[in-house]
Amino acid sequence: MATIANAADNTNITYTVSFAEAQAHYADVEMKVTGLKQNTLELKMPVWTPGSYLVREFAKNIETLSVTANGKPLYAQKIRKNIWQLNTEGIASVIVKYRIYAFEISVRTSFIDASHAFLSSPDIFLYPGNMLHAPATIHIIPYKGWKTVSTSLEKVNGDAFTRYSPDFDILFDSPIEVGTQDVFGFDVDGVKYEVAMVGGGKYDKERLKNDLAKIVAEEVAIFGENPNKHYTFIVHNALKGGGGLEHLSSTTLGGSRDAYATEVGYQNFLSLAAHEHFHLWNVKRLRPIVLGPFDYDNENYTTNLWIAEGFTAYYQDIIVRRTQLYTPDNYLDVLVDDINQLENIPGAKVQTLSQSSYDAWIKAYRPNENSVNTGISYYTKGAIVALMLDLEIINNSKGKSSLDDVMKYMYNEYYQTKKRGYTDAEFKQGLEKFVGKNLDDFYAKYINGLTQVPYDKYLAYAGYKTTNTLADNNEAYLGITQIPLTSRVIVATVQRGSAAWIDGINVNDEIVAIDNKPLPETANIIADKKPGDKIEVTVIRDGLAVVLPVTLLKSTKVKYKIEELPNVSAEQLAVRKKWLSLK
Repeated sequence: MATIANAADNTNITYTVSFAEAQAHYADVEMKVTGLKQNTLELKMPVWTPGSYLVREFAKNIETLSVTANGKPLYAQKIRKNIWQLNTEGIASVIVKYRIYAFEISVRTSFIDASHAFLSSPDIFLYPGNMLHAPATIHIIPYKGWKTVSTSLEKVNGDAFTRYSPDFDILFDSPIEVGTQDVFGFDVDGVKYEVAMVGGGKYDKERLKNDLAKIVAEEVAIFGENPNKHYTFIVHNALKGGGGLEHLSSTTLGGSRDAYATEVGYQNFLSLAAHEHFHLWNVKRLRPIVLGPFDYDNENYTTNLWIAEGFTAYYQDIIVRRTQLYTPDNYLDVLVDDINQLENIPGAKVQTLSQSSYDAWIKAYRPNENSVNTGISYYTKGAIVALMLDLEIINNSKGKSSLDDVMKYMYNEYYQTKKRGYTDAEFKQGLEKFVGKNLDDFYAKYINGLTQVPYDKYLAYAGYKTTNTLADNNEAYLGITQIPLTSRVIVATVQRGSAAWIDGINVNDEIVAIDNKPLPETANIIADKKPGDKIEVTVIRDGLAVVLPVTLLKSTKVKYKIEELPNVSAEQLAVRKKWLSLK
């Protein structure tokens, strides 16, 4: 009998994917496994997709799984939520057939209809247990009218509809788009880039090719190499779209088909593309040590998503600035938006940055009505920490180094030389090498602690400061947000420490009157009130009217802007020039 170590060496795995009922959102998969020599074979479906830290239970979409061997049915016993076990004693090959329902629109899940199929591989392909390193061939039989396949997987004998993956880690990191997408491309230093536009849109191909090429070139310059021979942008354009998911040699982006025609919308798309493309180094290769090889059956916990995602969120905009596609003022506006977002979240006083990373599996992708009070985004605060470290390094080195040097050093040291991921301590050591000092206090305050970020300290290195434009505001504040797109005032969230929080207004309450008067038609239901005023709020809760006495408080909302300091020194201007890529 073959051992676990060499079982995959003797097997041949092929898939045929067809779409007899694409209009009903189904794919039919036939999986052939030959060369078997073991007595037991397990068929597994991943429970999550790398880059999206949530167990999504992909096996729930499998229907009518059947197995045959030597032309006869073979019993497949389900032994776990995502595992089927076969008795293969004396059996050299099996044919597995199953159907997959795919109707979730996102960059991380498969979607099929009559117009196209997006196959996010972890929720499409079963794999043989203990054979993650085995190669596989995928043959696609297109639905009527579908003519094009876009994926980073290599063609077999030049056939676009037959693709090869050297192992399952690569297959699960290679989404496949099949349909009538608009495909165009560009080269950067000999690396071929393909852009596959799905769903139409008001985009300018030539402008996109030129600007994406500039972004790619800036990112390659940081790391000194492009590890790919080719790379694929799969872009799903919808009425309202967004989000992205990184892969080893490709990415899937969500775009708004009309947004390309506006400068803000176009810049947002470039920022998203810069983010996901930067991931081909930061997280796909330079990665926290637990993020590969992957355990596809369980969560893969790390405290370092603030590096993997937060640093990437920082670079997405500074890269666009370096291409000169953002003006300096554009970039500072984007930066201050992050600051305002973090400083207006009560959860910033509750959850640390390392905790937000570790708890991504149970919190980040499962937000509820109280999330704003209990947590933060490791994207947002991670980007701000990257800003702090970048300015510290530039200042301390007198412009000779920057965070770029940390990223390149860590990439060379761990991905290229040690060929493994980094630990938390190792990344800290890499930062200290270029910051030029011990970062124990920095980590204690801003990574593992709840100390408020001293923005002015770090921005001053470049001759800037923050000003809270709402510092003198004396508006009364109730402390709720409303469910949008309805004329009724139904409470969506209640902010920690606000009047609503203290005096018992609940999420899902419908506010119908203030001081026994029906609500005004204005959006601000307490427009004529002041801090300290006592009011009676009538709500409908579970079908019953409840009257709540509420004492209004002063709004704690901040709105910063970034301004230049007076009498900026030559040293500060030098830091600014390095940081903002000023000519």
